[in-house]
Amino acid sequence: MFTYKKYLRQTVRTIALGAVLLSGCSPETESTESDHLTFVYNFSTLSLDPHRDSSYVPLRAGVTETLVRLDDEKLTVEPWLAKSWKNETETVWRLELQQGITFQNGKTVDADAIKSSLERSIAENMGVKNALKIKSIKVDGNDLLFETNTVYPEFISELVNPNTAIIDTTAKKIEARPIGTGPFTVSAFSPGTKVELTRFEGYWGRPAKLETVNFLFNEDAGARTMSLQSGQADIVYRPEAESVDRLKKNGFAIDVTETFRVHQLTMNVTDGPMQSLPVRKAIDALIDRKQLVDHVLQGYATVATGPFISSFPFAPDYEQRTDQTAISYLKQAGYILQDGQMQKDGQPLTLTLLTYSARPDLPLIAQVLQDDAKKIGITIKIRQIDVPEEYMSSHRDWDLATYSNLTAPRGDAGYYLNATYHPQGGLNFSGVNDGALTKQLDQLNRTVNPAKRNALAEQIARDVDQKQFNSFLLHPATLVAYDQSRVKGWKTEKSEYYMITNMLEVK
Repeated sequence: MFTYKKYLRQTVRTIALGAVLLSGCSPETESTESDHLTFVYNFSTLSLDPHRDSSYVPLRAGVTETLVRLDDEKLTVEPWLAKSWKNETETVWRLELQQGITFQNGKTVDADAIKSSLERSIAENMGVKNALKIKSIKVDGNDLLFETNTVYPEFISELVNPNTAIIDTTAKKIEARPIGTGPFTVSAFSPGTKVELTRFEGYWGRPAKLETVNFLFNEDAGARTMSLQSGQADIVYRPEAESVDRLKKNGFAIDVTETFRVHQLTMNVTDGPMQSLPVRKAIDALIDRKQLVDHVLQGYATVATGPFISSFPFAPDYEQRTDQTAISYLKQAGYILQDGQMQKDGQPLTLTLLTYSARPDLPLIAQVLQDDAKKIGITIKIRQIDVPEEYMSSHRDWDLATYSNLTAPRGDAGYYLNATYHPQGGLNFSGVNDGALTKQLDQLNRTVNPAKRNALAEQIARDVDQKQFNSFLLHPATLVAYDQSRVKGWKTEKSEYYMITNMLEVK
């Protein structure tokens, strides 16, 4: 049976090892230096190529910038490297670019350079290609003209995507030292361990207040928490939830911020038992979401009824779920309980569940589900993987996966619904290929009027809930802990896109 104490014992054993792995916290980079900040993040990356890196570290570290950015308080898209934009025709967008900007190597950022960067991101990243739907890009003086393949009202908001960040494509070693336009340059990169950043003196905006930053990676929540308590770090992203009260008592600030994120159970609907809708509904009925919120997330989350938090206008009010049990759904699918196991045609129901440690609550959720499934005769085998996107997109030897996703990082439902349920979606790991649903998504993509878009998105969200392609578990809050006696200017963004900024400083 799953117990939280059991997990805590495991965590304690790994803390010492995790602290050692914080190799970036060498004496010369400790947080006692003036104008230097050490930040510990929960995901690692082996590459800083912003067009390929799914952890978005170059943008989060303040190295790169995009044409537009998200104001996640107002849920609006704001100018950044683009000064303004407008529709010339239904399928042509004109973007006026900021002037007087240089890359971190001193080269001018002009329309040709931005065109080259966007073309590279489209060539390197199929998800970007599918999301932008660009037919052509033309330079017109200081403007760029984008023609899309279809009427595409979401086009501008898709340029918020960190994988569209603007870099100098002529620079060498982009995977280690991308040359962007942000307030910090990469001075050194140790894959999987840390990025060392230095203030870019030629930054086009207000100069960064910090001179240097160490952006460290550590997937062990206990080690991240310990690094803050020991003074090796100034800010840690997602400390252990159970350590929050202790950190507060010791004077550290804790930001608890609602995000656009959902923890979900992704189901492989192309192979094996999860092709059956009653089996998918059985797994969904097994989930005790309140237990997950209260005991795994320590209350720092809300129960999810769908992919979107309820404050979005396109989040449906779902009908209350039926009282039908997991066992009754399995009987509907032809399973019977025999010798303590759910079986069909003499074959026991055995499922492979993927999970990963970068979000420490996900392996715990996997254990809870495994224990609850065992009680009704389902065997779940848990498999740890490193990079979920890479594994799920290239392997089909799994049935379920705990996965966490930002569902509306651009303030619009189209991103998540297209990426997750369109046959060409970059996050369609389930393998959904539903003709009626695809038509709905295509209609959504052609719809310009915001109210009509919201209504369509709401209906699609209801339909995918009925078909149970995924189970939505909870919306986790983002926890950030920092030394408030030293750190000033930190802001925990709902979008999780912008972290190291020019306004961040230490006292």
